[in-house]
Amino acid sequence: VGNLLFLAVVSHFGARLHRPRLIGMGCFLMAIGSALTGLPHFFMRHLVSHLLQSYCVKDTGSSMWIYVFLGNALRGIGETPVTPLGISYIDDFAKAENSAFYIACLQTIMLLGPMFGFLLGSMCAKLYVDIGFVSVDSVTITPQDARWVGAWWLGFFVSSAILVLAGVPFWFLPRSLPIQGEEWNENFNVDQGNKEQSVLPNTHSVKLANISKGFLPSLKRLLCTPAYFLLLCGIVLKFNSFIGLLTFKAKYMEQQFGQSASRTNFLIGVLILPVVAVGIFLGGLLMKRYKLSVVAGAQLSFITSLTAFLLLLFHFSTKCDNVPVAGLTVSYNGTPEISHDEHSLMSQCNQDCACSTSEWDPVCSDSGITYVSPCLAGCTSSTGQGKNMVFHNCSCVSSPSPVEGSRSVFLGQCPRGPGCTRSFTSYMAVSVLSSFINSLGTTPGYMITIRCIKPELKSLALGIQTLVMRTLGGIPAPVYFGALIDSTCLKWGVKGCGHRGACRMYDSNMYRCVCLLVITHYSLQQTASKQNETELQSPEMCHPD
Repeated sequence: VGNLLFLAVVSHFGARLHRPRLIGMGCFLMAIGSALTGLPHFFMRHLVSHLLQSYCVKDTGSSMWIYVFLGNALRGIGETPVTPLGISYIDDFAKAENSAFYIACLQTIMLLGPMFGFLLGSMCAKLYVDIGFVSVDSVTITPQDARWVGAWWLGFFVSSAILVLAGVPFWFLPRSLPIQGEEWNENFNVDQGNKEQSVLPNTHSVKLANISKGFLPSLKRLLCTPAYFLLLCGIVLKFNSFIGLLTFKAKYMEQQFGQSASRTNFLIGVLILPVVAVGIFLGGLLMKRYKLSVVAGAQLSFITSLTAFLLLLFHFSTKCDNVPVAGLTVSYNGTPEISHDEHSLMSQCNQDCACSTSEWDPVCSDSGITYVSPCLAGCTSSTGQGKNMVFHNCSCVSSPSPVEGSRSVFLGQCPRGPGCTRSFTSYMAVSVLSSFINSLGTTPGYMITIRCIKPELKSLALGIQTLVMRTLGGIPAPVYFGALIDSTCLKWGVKGCGHRGACRMYDSNMYRCVCLLVITHYSLQQTASKQNETELQSPEMCHPD
């Protein structure tokens, strides 16, 4: 939201101001926003100890969302000038045949940030949220547990420090550069700097007034370019599937294949993002090496999009069956059945135990069946402490052998079988390959935007593209993806006062079908849109005026 409020204005006005310094200011704003986002952890620590002393406190601590909201808003505002002003700055002073290669290099380097972020997130997810304040030995759950909360706040402070350092060099870049190929004048920077100091202070307000008058006509010219408008439609479709996939990919890997949050973040950062970076770089290199035209670039983008879509269909066959959980995915006698009714958690073997069906404290038996809690497993005694606790004499546990069976369970969900591991390996292989092929068309897509509009509209075009992309793709996609995923939940957690908490258990088959059907739908529409783009890439369609 913070990004959208300023994107069009910054893209239009920023193109006529000092672009590197605007980017430097954005870095400092993002640093402040990142630090604000991580602050609630330290305030909530005092709150938790207070809440433990009372039975039910409804609204205490609800104001903590304000810090996260403001932090994200500032990060969004600070990010605004980076892409539209950065790419237009490079394209303005580079040779036309080198521009695609430089932009590909920039986008490749930009992926180092998410790559580092996922690796940092993986490390933080392994650490318990209150690391340094509580004894690790006293924590009875593991990172694989649905209730585990990692040190989410740590990465925000690391990012804040890095953003401060990253913003400093931009303040020392000149407002303009000599166009590549022209002879460098060593007095260029001095002359340019003097010109800025002497001219801008006197005419600044006049320039801004003139720029303001030209905003709406420029916007009209932009949206009346058929190729650009169709490109916007395609980007909206692509971004809907991309944001839905990016937002929930780690969660999909956790729920579908039983991976921990730490491992999923690590694999995304080590396997998927590097091949995307290589694909973007090679896409730019292809355009530079073979001097591809706008039409050829559109055709390359269509081919890569179609191939990635076909590979996506293989995900429907890479699956893991539901984890056997008594009362949810299997009956207490082991018969497979899906149930959304909490009354199914009760059985004759635990009806005298006065168990709560709202608890989620899973235990695993030797038979491979998970029980929602030791009480619902009918256990009457326990030995050991912490993660090593074992519950005995569990009346609901089917003993594999009357002689050897102990009817005991241990903490945590039962692990998935070896077949699931093979499916996960296949899933990652297809994901890596499709990500690489799809990324080959990224740079040609950018070049279509830049080459099909007037040079003076470049920054505005990239800004409007990002604005539309995030408004119609970035905002609604996580909402409806999340709602569809919630519809597949089998077991909800319960907060204090009986409010619904996070989902503890999903129907894996429904989860997979819902996610992949939505992503496939948008990917197919986006591929069709790219085919239409290749038919509109003519000079009169790119520059109708």
